[in-house]
Amino acid sequence: MAPLSFQTVSRSSLYMEVAAQIRAAILDGSMSSGDRLPPERELARQFQVGRATIREALRHLQAQGLLAARGRTSPLETAGVDDAASRFGEALSHVVRLQEVSLADLVELRVSMETTALVRAAAAPRPGHLQEAHDALARMERADVQAGEFYEADVAFHLALVAAAGNQALLLVMRAVKDAVRLHLGKTLSARSLTKVRARIVDEHRAILRSVERGEGEAAATHLRRHLSGFYGT
Repeated sequence: MAPLSFQTVSRSSLYMEVAAQIRAAILDGSMSSGDRLPPERELARQFQVGRATIREALRHLQAQGLLAARGRTSPLETAGVDDAASRFGEALSHVVRLQEVSLADLVELRVSMETTALVRAAAAPRPGHLQEAHDALARMERADVQAGEFYEADVAFHLALVAAAGNQALLLVMRAVKDAVRLHLGKTLSARSLTKVRARIVDEHRAILRSVERGEGEAAATHLRRHLSGFYGT
């Protein structure tokens, strides 16, 4: 990585100005994913501010998911896509709670995105992601599967089919929405046992995946709508 050169900043809102310059370097590609930041002392020298200001700016960027610490004593690094996506999901979940967004509204959003993805996936699927969906379904079909693993496989199944559509924006937002839906999931699942719904959920997943593999996008979308409507009671 070529040496970075940052500009000095004014005295007001120093840490925000420092953070803004580092953020710009990350987002414009001057710093790649996994690049280590210079030491605090070097950053303080370049910005001509105190190290406390640098630490505050770096904490701000960590909270935004743009920087990550790989160990307690390791230098900060520019975060990868998964780190940033995780922060995005957390932020959306917080907004959902603050705005008291209903489960019905979240499910409607998810249906809209996921049906679009299924139609695209059926038209031109990514085979690797379809295999991921098969693997997730196989975990759900195991007789000895525990509830936690079952629901994790359920999430993996749906994300794999969205990924099979090849639209990165849909996949990113879908990941965030499913985290927000999980806020409500405890209430939904507390009223039912896995043994009562497991067979139906597995059958519905099979139908969705089969339609995608046959190139029947609209049929897959119809199966998906019925599946989510039945599961969440919307």
